[in-house]
Amino acid sequence: METLLIVLVTFFAGMGAGLGTGFAGMSAAAVISPMLITFLGIDPYMAVGIALSSDVLASAVSAYTYHKNKNLDIKNGLIMMASVLVFTVVGSYAASLLPSATMGGFSVFMTFLLGIKFIVRPVMNTKESMAKTSAKKRVVQSVICGIIIGFICGFIGAGGGMMMLLILTGVMGYELKTAVGTSVFIMTFTALTGAVSHFTIGGIPDILVWVLCIVFTLIWARIAAVFANKAKPKTLNRATGIVLVVLGVIIMGFQFLH
Repeated sequence: METLLIVLVTFFAGMGAGLGTGFAGMSAAAVISPMLITFLGIDPYMAVGIALSSDVLASAVSAYTYHKNKNLDIKNGLIMMASVLVFTVVGSYAASLLPSATMGGFSVFMTFLLGIKFIVRPVMNTKESMAKTSAKKRVVQSVICGIIIGFICGFIGAGGGMMMLLILTGVMGYELKTAVGTSVFIMTFTALTGAVSHFTIGGIPDILVWVLCIVFTLIWARIAAVFANKAKPKTLNRATGIVLVVLGVIIMGFQFLH
């Protein structure tokens, strides 16, 4: 029974995380961690480590799919990633100086609100409108936005994928597919950094849970990324919005249970 429970929990956790990653560049940690903690009683630190390592391959395969369909801005993605990684450390240090407060609820609520935003007000930016922004301005935007995203991620400890999607589409004027492609590209490296540090500090997690989470997240991320790259902008906005709203409600439910 315990093995069956592990398979069921990891399947649904991987499905939610994979769909969130493939459609919206969302971090798998937002879905996998609460499910592993609530249903399998896994230590929260280990659960985050498993979720981050599941994110690595899922984000990488999603980024490859978006790149193949020419929906990935590698140059500005690398610039933003450098800012994100540096300021995640800065934000993390700043948070350690303040009294501890649970701010994970912020990223979950943001996931829910962002989902509603995509359904009600779809992102209809085009590649043509993106091209109007000068290369120099785009580089400056990438650095500044990377600093903001990194600091918030480090300070709150979650919400990186959501923040990136919101800023890439709302502030930098990215077309939705390119925004998600660039987001998962960056998330591949940030998740790898996080996973390595988690396992270096906390040791190796339960192998069965770890492997199943990685495999299921990878499969569903690939399915979502293939669909997303073929979908029309309006359909993609709606699908992304629905996935985010459902995941937001489910995670809020898990937090209430926990």
